[in-house]
Amino acid sequence: MHISLVPTDHIDEIWPRVKKHMERAAEYTYGRFLAEDIKEALTKPDTAQQLWIAFDKDKIYGAGVTEIIQFPRLKTLTMHFVGGDEFKKWGHKGLETFQNFAKDNNCDVIESYGRPGWKKMWEKDGYVSRYTLYELPVGKQK
Repeated sequence: MHISLVPTDHIDEIWPRVKKHMERAAEYTYGRFLAEDIKEALTKPDTAQQLWIAFDKDKIYGAGVTEIIQFPRLKTLTMHFVGGDEFKKWGHKGLETFQNFAKDNNCDVIESYGRPGWKKMWEKDGYVSRYTLYELPVGKQK
């Protein structure tokens, strides 16, 4: 299994093969993003986001989107979206790749947000759940 950064000028070429993974990841944004929004952000001329793929031979198992964010006192590698098939085959290798990328770019931490299932996957790698995002839709009461 290999994890690779996709150069920005190759995203249009690879997108048809990762779109389904990003569609599934976007479902968990509950209306904040669609797959085409993710692609648009990745292909902007001044983008700070990166597209990664997990593949073996000609099969792409999954994809992820990261972004380096400089806060006033902390630099992060933020994992915005991760989606794919057979995650147990490539998830830990993907995290290791992200850790190396973060280190190479002088990031202080890797951060992510998402559904509770991610905790089970990566807590043995040292991920700590700092907070969970909950929301109350305005005007929709039970």
